[in-house]
Amino acid sequence: MHQVERAIFDLRRGLPVLVVAKDTRVLVQAIEGAAETAVSRLGELAGTTPALVLSRHRLAILGAGDGAEARLPLPEGRVQRRLEALAFGATPAASLGQAGLEECCAALEAAGPADLAALALMRRALLIPSALVARVAESRDDAVTQAVADGTLLTVAAEQAARCLDGAGGMLRRVSEARIPLVDAFDCRFILFREPDGLREHVAVVIGDPALEAAAVPLRLHSACLTGDLFGSLRCDCGEQLRNAVAEIEALGGGVLLYLAQEGRGIGLANKLRAYTLQDGGLDTLDADQILGFGEDERRYGVAVDMLDALGIRRVQLMTNNPLKMAALAQGGIEVVERQALYGSLNDHNHRYLSAKAERAGHLLDEVFRARR
Repeated sequence: MHQVERAIFDLRRGLPVLVVAKDTRVLVQAIEGAAETAVSRLGELAGTTPALVLSRHRLAILGAGDGAEARLPLPEGRVQRRLEALAFGATPAASLGQAGLEECCAALEAAGPADLAALALMRRALLIPSALVARVAESRDDAVTQAVADGTLLTVAAEQAARCLDGAGGMLRRVSEARIPLVDAFDCRFILFREPDGLREHVAVVIGDPALEAAAVPLRLHSACLTGDLFGSLRCDCGEQLRNAVAEIEALGGGVLLYLAQEGRGIGLANKLRAYTLQDGGLDTLDADQILGFGEDERRYGVAVDMLDALGIRRVQLMTNNPLKMAALAQGGIEVVERQALYGSLNDHNHRYLSAKAERAGHLLDEVFRARR
């Protein structure tokens, strides 16, 4: 996966990479910060007209597609406007006009393996899950090959890129640890784990000396939330849940909190802030994510299973309101003996956020809303 890791860094820097799927070679570039000149340069290097690959979630917002990803050619003229409107504009019809939007949607083509690989790379890189793609024409084969040979252009196999979201099971590295006393739990050990591509680091907070042999270990899976955990944002209940989990694990005699680098349900901080801006316009948290091209929850919990394996934990008492976490651990071979609810406070700023999680994502929050009534 070494080439995939390097490709992710190039994409985040705004550079194109070459994705190879059998006999097809496709130049791929992130749409973030891509000006019309960048689209033109991509087309010149490839010798073909660039296209925009869109996720099925974004296509659903546009009222197009058949539940699958698709590519849309970008004819010359007003390219920048089309990019912004089609890739992540909140109101594409207002930007392009209804007729213009319908014209674009009618031109959609099926996404190929390289296109799907491009979207996977964007997600892994925590970029907007849309991509500029241009298939390399035969007339440009030599020029592209020379760019790869002199190091100007990085190449990656589509099969490898498509698997990058799955992580690398069993390859998580235990890097360092230290004892850190907390306000609500004095006896704590922080253990840092790093994913093999070096992009994400996760922390296991071992509280007390939990018995690992027979009893179920109290466990909290907590996705990082910079705004809530550190700054006390009122838009969510994450900070309260974090502190309540530490205090509850301490009261139970010890356990583990896994602090996972999955900001914004896995979409990253930049996209979470974009989603917040969309929510300010009246959308709920799930619809805002879908407009950006994401599903309702982009998190994957294989890394949590690997961390528990490294700690020797196989049976847990899980503190969560999210049934998906229970299912993910069970699928990874971790026995969830019991679920324990864990709440924050309901306020005027997070009411819509928590309502969407309860009503649309199936989170078990009835007690929170009953307490408010």
